[in-house]
Amino acid sequence: MLDLVQANLLSPMPLAFCLGLTAAVARSDLRIPEEIQTTLSLYLLFAIGLKGGASLATAEAGTLLLPVLAVIVLGMAIPVWCFGLLRMVLRMGRIDAAAVAAHYGSTSAVTFIAATTFLAEAAIPAEGFMPALLAIFEVPAILVAIWLGRRGDGQGAAGALMHELMAGKVTLMLVGGLLIGWLSGPPGLEKVAPFFIHPFNGALALFMIELGRRAGSRLCDLPQAGLGLVVFAIAMPLLHGAAGIWLGQIAGLSMGGAFLMGVLAASASYIAAPAAVRLALPEANPAFYLTTALAVTFPFNLALGLPSYLWVARTLYG
Repeated sequence: MLDLVQANLLSPMPLAFCLGLTAAVARSDLRIPEEIQTTLSLYLLFAIGLKGGASLATAEAGTLLLPVLAVIVLGMAIPVWCFGLLRMVLRMGRIDAAAVAAHYGSTSAVTFIAATTFLAEAAIPAEGFMPALLAIFEVPAILVAIWLGRRGDGQGAAGALMHELMAGKVTLMLVGGLLIGWLSGPPGLEKVAPFFIHPFNGALALFMIELGRRAGSRLCDLPQAGLGLVVFAIAMPLLHGAAGIWLGQIAGLSMGGAFLMGVLAASASYIAAPAAVRLALPEANPAFYLTTALAVTFPFNLALGLPSYLWVARTLYG
């Protein structure tokens, strides 16, 4: 378990974030141009959709219905719950609360990968279509959180705002990538793999440098949230993980599948959600949403969360 924690914490993505954070603290002139930031955001969103859609194409429809419904319920409920808690208990501003809610409603691909490794080491099988739920999880959580953040902006009726969200570039890249991956399947994904699959981690590392720099430049704002946000970043994964495992059991998943659904619910995104928030809620403070997701929740899940969720799953399944 300690080897797993060390391997993940020393992977390029968290280290790239630390590089950007260090650059900000050292007041370096390191900065990725705005146009490249936007391009990287759109690239990551589309690639995540493509990979999830291709996995979805190979799954049997009958076994997918209930797990997909469970993921949609979690993806819509978690950001609403988190937003209300952050607003009422921690007195966080609307935009920042929505940004944090997007990250905790969404999920972390790296944590999910670590969870599958953890499960394999425990010799516990899981359904093969679980990676497809990763991409599906992103969409409702991000849409709901963005709507919560922008609904009071005075931009017109709710219908007009929903149209803007559904037709916006964040939604189109996520949902469009998912549909294209599903329709073209693994053969179609293989055709674009040299651009969207193999360079993905490199693009993500570059993206994380800029996110680290932006978070580092705003670290002085983090004490405004106080200890409450750190407690939130630890308590919410435990609550959401248990809820995800319970819904996974109801949806008919095996113990391994329910464990992975719990991990999806418990993890906080630092790929799709930062990219979406960067585009849709640019005024949100990354020292709140990114530092808590990556510096608190991510290492907590790797060190203590995964064995905790497996214990919950074993307890529920007897």
